[in-house]
Amino acid sequence: MAVITVASVLLHLERNHMSVVNVGRVLYEKPFGCDHCEKSFSTSSYQIIHQRTHTGEKPYSCSQCGKCFTHIKSLIVHQRTHTGEKPYSCNQCGKSFSTSNLKIHQRIHTGEKPYSCDQCGNSFTQLGSLIVHQRGHTGEKPYSCDQCGKSFTTSSSRTTHQRTHTGEKPYGCDQCGKSFTHLNSMIVHQRGHTGEKPFTCDQCGKSFTTSNYLTIHQRTHTGEKPFGCDHCGKSFIRLQSLKSHQRIHTGEKPFEKPYCCDQCGKRYLTCSSLTKHQRTHTGEKLFSCSHCGKSFVSSGCLESHQRTHTGEKPYRCDQCGNRYVTSSSLTKHQRTHTGEKPYNCKQCGKTFSQSFSLISHQRTHTGEKPYSCDQCGKSFVTSSSLTIHQRTHTGEKPYSCDQCDKRYSSKRSLIKHQKIHTGMSCFTISMK
Repeated sequence: MAVITVASVLLHLERNHMSVVNVGRVLYEKPFGCDHCEKSFSTSSYQIIHQRTHTGEKPYSCSQCGKCFTHIKSLIVHQRTHTGEKPYSCNQCGKSFSTSNLKIHQRIHTGEKPYSCDQCGNSFTQLGSLIVHQRGHTGEKPYSCDQCGKSFTTSSSRTTHQRTHTGEKPYGCDQCGKSFTHLNSMIVHQRGHTGEKPFTCDQCGKSFTTSNYLTIHQRTHTGEKPFGCDHCGKSFIRLQSLKSHQRIHTGEKPFEKPYCCDQCGKRYLTCSSLTKHQRTHTGEKLFSCSHCGKSFVSSGCLESHQRTHTGEKPYRCDQCGNRYVTSSSLTKHQRTHTGEKPYNCKQCGKTFSQSFSLISHQRTHTGEKPYSCDQCGKSFVTSSSLTIHQRTHTGEKPYSCDQCDKRYSSKRSLIKHQKIHTGMSCFTISMK
């Protein structure tokens, strides 16, 4: 255990918190003032290092990747990401660290949070975390972007933001080459390759790639909906769901989504969402089911499909007890109870319970038919209509009548056929 002496405390105080420290007859001064701000330092070397936060000077460069740093210690720590060196090891769990963050890590085991906010009482394991937290009370954002003027509470947030201007993506996946602006984004992405899902629900055993996804999932068990609409009182599991709902009341147009599909014009909030959508045009399906071999455009679609094999339906309606494979299916179903139709056509005023139904309807006004058959060129309003049409080329007829075994390419055709059978009040539709 480290021994804390009076001398070490005084040295810490004079270098970090005070311009003058008067102890007995000894006067400790901080004569080196910053030319840009009012901060002062006990030595010229500390002053020089600090002034680099204003000038942007980074004289220490990594010979392997070219990244630059304001302080030589930061360079040494960074170089360990290349060498893999982790010289600091926890004696309780064996976890190793490349920096001297071992002491901070050990507080996870001890539960120690020595830094407390004097405004709200929240405690923290690190002094830096407390300082950032307190800026939430004061509104202070000392780090400004020199290109757009946007301000941030931490220098790391500013650095990440500045990459939106420069396009820099310094963190590259060694498996697929995809690059990211933030280290944590790359770590989460790599879990898609490894299949690692370290965050597990203690109620149903389902695992997730991030703690945020786990928190949202756990609300399906607890029923917690922390985001409430101040117009109608309706509550939501996710903040984004609340924001989308509130547009029904305000009439506000949704935020312009920056990523646009060059084939159909549909827009998306993220590049990854656009990439998934474009696979519906290209036919690319990277995710295959280990049970039946069927392929899908996204891992989420595959996960939902696999529940048709396992029979799992984790989402239950609290009004009628019906269960569903996906949360979106449950939400759509619940509108049959509430009568809610939140999607409104601006041209004719017709309302819909699903956004997809509104989009399909709007095409009756515009005449748009974005889904084209690659064999005959015929175009369709919806992808499902295209799928049914393509069966006229392939000869596929997946819907079978259980009365006469006649087969059809669409569910609607089967239902129409079944009406010729008399004396039956209902029929079973099967896909073989």
